[in-house]
Amino acid sequence: MKVNCPSCKTSVEWNETSPFRPFCSKKCQLIDLGEWADEQKAIPCGPSKDAEMSQLPDIEEIEAMLSEQGDDFFKQ
Repeated sequence: MKVNCPSCKTSVEWNETSPFRPFCSKKCQLIDLGEWADEQKAIPCGPSKDAEMSQLPDIEEIEAMLSEQGDDFFKQ
């Protein structure tokens, strides 16, 4: 099977003889790694953690929710 190198788009044979697959070379592999390390590439994951933290309930709300639970809620 042939795939295109994610960095330079060169056609690469996908098998044991291609040690850098899906990349065509160590150079393209390192370029891609550098882009991830420099945060030029990222996996989309929704809102930032800071946005999530501002939406968390405070301790009083958590205690109120826990007090509404039956005794079997805390047993595994």
